[in-house]
Amino acid sequence: MPKKKKPKKIVRADFRKGRDTRARNNDLTRRFNNDAETLDNIQNRERVTGKGKLTRKRTVVGAESKNEEGGYQVELEVDQTKCVSGRVIRIHGLASIVKAEDGVEYTCSIRGVLKSLASDLQHVVVAGDQVTIQPTDNDQAVIVRVEPRQNQISRTSRGKQQIIVANIDQALIVSSAAEPRLKPNLIDRYLVSAEKSGILPIIIVNKIDLIEPADVQPLIGVWSQMGYQVLLTSTVTGHGIDRLRQLVQGVDSVVAGQSGVGKSSLLNSIETGLQLRVRDVSSENQKGRHTTTSAELIPLNSGGHLIDTPGIRQFQLWDVIPEEVAGYFRDVRPFINSCRFPDCTHTHEDDCNVKWAVADGKIDVRRYESYCQMREE
Repeated sequence: MPKKKKPKKIVRADFRKGRDTRARNNDLTRRFNNDAETLDNIQNRERVTGKGKLTRKRTVVGAESKNEEGGYQVELEVDQTKCVSGRVIRIHGLASIVKAEDGVEYTCSIRGVLKSLASDLQHVVVAGDQVTIQPTDNDQAVIVRVEPRQNQISRTSRGKQQIIVANIDQALIVSSAAEPRLKPNLIDRYLVSAEKSGILPIIIVNKIDLIEPADVQPLIGVWSQMGYQVLLTSTVTGHGIDRLRQLVQGVDSVVAGQSGVGKSSLLNSIETGLQLRVRDVSSENQKGRHTTTSAELIPLNSGGHLIDTPGIRQFQLWDVIPEEVAGYFRDVRPFINSCRFPDCTHTHEDDCNVKWAVADGKIDVRRYESYCQMREE
């Protein structure tokens, strides 16, 4: 007897608003006045239940799985005999460049149902994603499924989640000692995002040749006391480059930070032959100019990848409620359970153990102000 086929798993999935053409006819009166005899043939009711045209839910073949943030996402079923696995190494407009397991690079479009599934994501596919693709002609393919992400660095952009990069081991949070000036609050935001996703953060203060290193030691000491690794670098003098080269061997590291801090210059110093494009900081406002336009995975000769990302000037946290912020601050976290009130915000309450710790010098004042600002936002 022939073997019975396993029944397909189906799931009801939410779809994006506006994916269908207009479903409801609103011209019944006009049509009745023109031809009253056809009234009996006009549909006078439309279903708005789970199987009607007006619902945003559809039945798709696949299953639900938990994502990195604790929610559920739909995993579409695909024909594995026609597909290969790969990783997204960069994105150019609507095309995604995917490197398959056999080393072949494909220029991929995205399966229509993937783009139609309801999501808070600004982009369905991002650099670093593990994907399943179906080759078509030559080096062309279609991304038919995005595998669950292990972790990600993301921010809020226009009310949606913008994932900068996914599936990485460590984050190199790059800032500059000068030109542009050091922004410790921006570094704090990256640290919170890394803590939330379980990614190892490493703070890099670049362009250390432009100032006296002793000027930034008090700030660096605060981060170091909390257990964060801080590295001073200079692409001009070569200070700290060898140590940085050791830190990125054999792992996937994202290089993140504001524009103009020298991210691409650091990558050129770490890996010979890259020749990434760099630009000078504006002499008028001391702000960086956008040179890198999209995230890209760069393979290292020593193993692993460096992921160069576009510079940003604002980093608003995604999916972090006010009550969670204190838990992501390593220096604030030990004191939050000793407050008088269990719902203490650590901002205006009188009997607050966190505020006492700030007054006693156990928590840095600047870090506490950074916490208050992040919680308010």
